[in-house]
Amino acid sequence: MDAETNRRAGGAVLTDDELLDETQRLSFEYFVKEANPANGLIADRNREGSPASIAATGMALSAYPIAVERGLMSRQAAVRRTLATLRFFRDAAHGPEADATGYKGFYYHFLDMQTGRRVWKCELSTVDTALLLAGALVAGAYFAEDDEQEAEIRQVSDLLYRRADWRWAQNGNALVTHGWRPERGFLRYHWLGYDEALILYVLGLGSPTHPLPPESYAAWLSGYAWKTIYGHRLVQAGPLFIHQFSHLWIDFRGIRDAFMCRHQSDYFENSRTATYIQREYAIRNPRGFAGYHKDCWGITASDGPGPDRHRIDGRERRFFNYLARGVPYGPDDGTLSPWTAVASLPFAPEIVLPTLRHFHILDLKNGNPYGFTSSFNPTFGEPAGNAPGWVSPDHVGINQGPITLMIENHRTDFLWRLMRACPYIVTGLRRADFTGGWLEG
Repeated sequence: MDAETNRRAGGAVLTDDELLDETQRLSFEYFVKEANPANGLIADRNREGSPASIAATGMALSAYPIAVERGLMSRQAAVRRTLATLRFFRDAAHGPEADATGYKGFYYHFLDMQTGRRVWKCELSTVDTALLLAGALVAGAYFAEDDEQEAEIRQVSDLLYRRADWRWAQNGNALVTHGWRPERGFLRYHWLGYDEALILYVLGLGSPTHPLPPESYAAWLSGYAWKTIYGHRLVQAGPLFIHQFSHLWIDFRGIRDAFMCRHQSDYFENSRTATYIQREYAIRNPRGFAGYHKDCWGITASDGPGPDRHRIDGRERRFFNYLARGVPYGPDDGTLSPWTAVASLPFAPEIVLPTLRHFHILDLKNGNPYGFTSSFNPTFGEPAGNAPGWVSPDHVGINQGPITLMIENHRTDFLWRLMRACPYIVTGLRRADFTGGWLEG
């Protein structure tokens, strides 16, 4: 595949490496421009008035070291951005008040871009805090020079991680709750079974101050189900992002917990299988949507063209707005997300690169400056499937981050190598009874 080339709209020829360079650079630009440099917060999406997303902010903290290594940002600029972010979370209002920034070491899902206070009466999010703290740990691992500012990065990132009270977040149960609101207390749902909370449980188990007990991970595993789909066997989740987010930071190649030991697999191979199932679903296209084929797939939680209904080719179609779309059981309304296909690059480059080329040819920017927009729907607006059809007007921070991070993990293992040396990650994995692979070293 490396020898293949592709033409962009202007006629220039791109090699594979150039295509990855351009895609990564454009996605990283989101974290440069959709940010408040004073406090380091990153906008949830590039829409005027958008609040900050703490998950996107964690991805930005992870992206700055990549940008330094790739020559997209100076080390000094990355230090400034990182320090502004970490200092903000260290010093922000922290308590049970309804307009605080965080409580018990966890932070509200969405924050005002200027004040950093809670907006929309959103929840104190355990999983989004985990993504933020993962970014803080990346910063602490990367900025290791004997320098006053880099020493402060290490100190503050460690402080933020140690402050999270994971036992409080259990609310007396074995499992971790989804979150908490000052008005009503803990949310009724818990993280149970295979989902994006794998990184949450690893970080919680690794804590030196308020660690989750080992039985919490066993309780989480109790919700797993091993399935066979299109002849492939795996622990399944419909939205593709679930198979990706924890892998942004943790190298799961060759290491296994108790569940994966029983099934002679690991989470990396599981995500590779899920990627192939996405492609197979697009080839089979059981619901007959426009545009789906072997190089055009990627179904996940995303924006969509709805809510709306249209009769297309004699068939009534229902279209949704934001929804956790999934494969193969749905929901599916013909909406595809280029970013989630690209984020599977480390798992299956042989099928992701041709898909990346196809999306590049479609030119899914919609006038925006950061590469592919969050999603598009060829069925909505172009039944023949010869054009992108509806294209989302927005870029979304938690869509941009996986592009930047997973392209780098594919090319250099950069974040994976950093986190393999993080003692908290290693401790968390061992307390979850992961064995084998690099953990044995």
